[in-house]
Amino acid sequence: MKFTAVVERCKETGLYVGYVPGFPGAHSQGATPEELNANLREVVEMLEDGAVVRA
Repeated sequence: MKFTAVVERCKETGLYVGYVPGFPGAHSQGATPEELNANLREVVEMLEDGAVVRA
């Protein structure tokens, strides 16, 4: 499955932060775009498997 993420770079920390629209709880950060992508993939997989409890 493919998802689109919204990504920004924090001016204060220099970290890349992103979220997947329409997927509550699918947000993360990373030092590089590649790290952020890997982190977002992991979060989406956990949400799809029900491993993350959504509030």
